[in-house]
Amino acid sequence: MLYIKLYKEVSLKPNIGNVAIAEPESEESRMSKSVYSYVRDQWKVPSDNLKALQKQRLISYRREDASTKIDRPTRIDRARSLGYKAKQGYVLVRTRIRRGGMRKHAITSGRRAKRAGISKITVGKNLQMIAEERTSKKYPNLEILNSYWVAEDGRYKWYEIILVDPNHPVIMSDSKINWICNRAHKGRVHRALTSAGKKSRGLLNKGKGAEKLRPSKRKHMVKHKQSRTPHPPKKT
Repeated sequence: MLYIKLYKEVSLKPNIGNVAIAEPESEESRMSKSVYSYVRDQWKVPSDNLKALQKQRLISYRREDASTKIDRPTRIDRARSLGYKAKQGYVLVRTRIRRGGMRKHAITSGRRAKRAGISKITVGKNLQMIAEERTSKKYPNLEILNSYWVAEDGRYKWYEIILVDPNHPVIMSDSKINWICNRAHKGRVHRALTSAGKKSRGLLNKGKGAEKLRPSKRKHMVKHKQSRTPHPPKKT
């Protein structure tokens, strides 16, 4: 009910200015859509009220620590679609990470300018995956389930990380999430097994152009090297 009230406050207030008023939906489409779909539509095309709310959030986010434990998700639709449930054993952490490349310092000697390699050099991981790894190091007894984008400005990005306690009895008794209690999933974020990690590895691409991505780029490169290695001469 809290999110229904929030949605009404954000989306149903009349906007002031040159804003086109949407046509009323039919009764059938209104009945078929859930509350989460309305919240998702607001995040896709934010109204002026939601933009003002985001500005106020950014002011408070900048005053927080790099990783802050929160009580409830900011984007309930995205959190639920990624596996979050409002029950014991689930933890939410909002993590801040700086934007940009690797910020390499200028080299004073030993290189010509062409080989300096300062600008336009980025990390092989995406920022969301790095935020998940930093959160996992701060909470070593929890496992990262997934994460989603919340806000950004010119300097930082904020992600909300969904963590699960694999040793909690509520999680162990839930048949839909107790797979994470298996030791095979320990440290899954550091092996890029989350949704952000698979996207960084290119595993969300299929078909033509994705031939070298599976099982991984490194494995494909090793197999390619071995196939090109000349065979040793036969002993006579």
